[in-house]
Amino acid sequence: MVKKKNKSSGIKYKKLSVKDLKRVILNLYSRNSRKQYNAKTIIKKLKITNSKDAVQDALTKLARDKFLISLADHKFKLNNRLASPHKSKSQGKKYQGKVDMTRTGAAYIICEGLDSDVYVAANKTNFALNGDRVEVVVFEKKNRRKPEGEITKILKRSTEYFIGSVRLFRKYAVVIPDKMNMPVDIFVDLENTKEAKDGDKVVVKITKWPSRHSHSPIGQVTTVLGETGSHDIEMKAILINNGFNLDFPEEVIAESEALATEITEKEKAERRDMRKVTTFTIDPDTAKDFDDALSYEKKEDGSYEIGVHIADVTHYVRPGTALDKEAYDRSTSVYLVDRVLPMLPEMISNELCSLRPNEDKRTFSAVFTFGKNDKIINRWFGKTFTHSVRRFTYEEAQEVLETGKGDFAIELLELNRVAKKLRKKKFKNGAIAFEAEEVKFRLDEEGTPIDVYVKERKDAHMLIEDFMLLANKEVAKFIAKKGKTQEIPFVYRVHDLPNMDKVADFARFANELGFKIETQTPRQIADSFNLLTKEAKKNDALKILEPIAIRTMSKAVYTSDNIGHYGLGFEHYSHFTSPIRRYSDVLAHRILEKNLSGTFRVNKENLEAQCKHISAQERKAMDAERESTKYKQVEYIEKHVGEIFEGHISGMIDRGLFVELTANKVEGMVGFDTLNEAFDIANSRLLATGMRTKKVFRMGDTIKVKIVSANLAKKQVEMELVE
Repeated sequence: MVKKKNKSSGIKYKKLSVKDLKRVILNLYSRNSRKQYNAKTIIKKLKITNSKDAVQDALTKLARDKFLISLADHKFKLNNRLASPHKSKSQGKKYQGKVDMTRTGAAYIICEGLDSDVYVAANKTNFALNGDRVEVVVFEKKNRRKPEGEITKILKRSTEYFIGSVRLFRKYAVVIPDKMNMPVDIFVDLENTKEAKDGDKVVVKITKWPSRHSHSPIGQVTTVLGETGSHDIEMKAILINNGFNLDFPEEVIAESEALATEITEKEKAERRDMRKVTTFTIDPDTAKDFDDALSYEKKEDGSYEIGVHIADVTHYVRPGTALDKEAYDRSTSVYLVDRVLPMLPEMISNELCSLRPNEDKRTFSAVFTFGKNDKIINRWFGKTFTHSVRRFTYEEAQEVLETGKGDFAIELLELNRVAKKLRKKKFKNGAIAFEAEEVKFRLDEEGTPIDVYVKERKDAHMLIEDFMLLANKEVAKFIAKKGKTQEIPFVYRVHDLPNMDKVADFARFANELGFKIETQTPRQIADSFNLLTKEAKKNDALKILEPIAIRTMSKAVYTSDNIGHYGLGFEHYSHFTSPIRRYSDVLAHRILEKNLSGTFRVNKENLEAQCKHISAQERKAMDAERESTKYKQVEYIEKHVGEIFEGHISGMIDRGLFVELTANKVEGMVGFDTLNEAFDIANSRLLATGMRTKKVFRMGDTIKVKIVSANLAKKQVEMELVE
């Protein structure tokens, strides 16, 4: 980008990209809806160095898209006939749905109750943005093959914060959002720019949405991130662009810092004191919030108690407070490669509620008594005091399990023995053994990746997982059983049966690679998938099937309607064990507590609405986490351009082969244009055959590739085949 400076005004002149040029021009017209401008006038008003031809081309394209109207003398004016959908006279049936915005500004509305998404043209979106929940009027079909409509009302904004580049002008500023599916720029008064410099990356909050299609939203800068390009800014951009706020509001911080920590005599009488029972935590070495602990105690009669102790977040986060509202809005902590954006302020997540060693803590516990043959003979749920005597990392706990020596070796070995029995029973009852490979990074002090590897799951990891599953299952079972006669609405974590059409397609796909999937019953599908997991460990060619099989599965969600958890093989399942980082668990704690000494029912309709919000936030967090991983993988491989790696073919499109590297799961493309011949892709997308040499590439084939280039901005890696 070319920069110049006007000595008299002090304002920098810039050459804008095609995309930014169109958006800034449209903003100029929006603020001056009755004016007529030609290319020369626009260059002067916008103080840009783009050529007259480039500006003329942008004007022509805006007129073609009906945002502007072409006049005589090469002038253009705003098309004021782009009326607000509020004034729409369209007739049709109304639906509610979620916006999936395209790069052009048009959108598709995903509606419950409609088989097809509703297409909405750019001038009929009523300033709805990606992820917003809206009301849409669907036009009468006539000759249309797919439903089309018009957004008439925005019911709920997915976010009001955006990240973008600020452009400073003499009397105002404009923030050009980074997100391609935010189709308009944001107008900012100069006094609301927080002294950002021209071109800085900033976070802007929308303070006023436009009432007319020809106007821009108005906002104020909340955070100045600095010059474009730093990796820290890119990580923050991922969070903002997925709808997460970087900072907590002042009133939330104030509430967290004013929380009382002293233990009253009344509270001592109400809680079970378990501080003398051997209790410890096992977490990743980088963890700061320890929200679960395990205890083990042998009884004189030969039985033993295992306690799952969870940070008592609901003691501090009360309904109706600013803390509670913020936690619900966020609904989840977001774990990027190099940072965590917490659901709760640090005072709660890392101090008051973190089960740090050698500190008395308030906990909500699930205590299980095991008798002969390791059968559960008693379950107890309630508020407790606990005292962790040791903080283990997974690596430290694993060393004890492998050597049989070290701190609390007896307790750890016993817990591991019981965990293995729980695990065996789970799979016997139909659980699926899919374990998606998790990519981990070693970072230097500046957050730059120096190594990328696949996390190895060992007994210490699975031990913790098995006891968390036990607590989650038993809590859900307790509520469901108590509400058998008259339902007690609760937050269940459910996983529906797989989509049989997707499974059938996958079965045909697997059969071509030599593996048979039985599809007659859900149990047969589960058994086939478990067998696939075993066989893939022996046959590398089958490894490609595991992630595809996972994609045939339904997505786990939160709901008040319990349909069970297919993937785990549980009839009842909830989330109880991580209230520091999941709001679903906060709700579960509140409902469970009130049903321990009586019967309490929340409004199910309200609870279901909360479940939908939490599920949506979880999906956004997962998108952010995946985006972060992809960015860091490309950042890592950028330093290995020219080097050769082994990988396998993970996908095929008309343009080339996708290859996933074995060691670090980095995915890139080998273009067919680098192979000196055209290739024919089979309809199954499993085979690519050379038109001249008849050379065949198959999905899952192991090949060697050289890294040609890595584009951080696009998160893309180009590769070449090494013969």
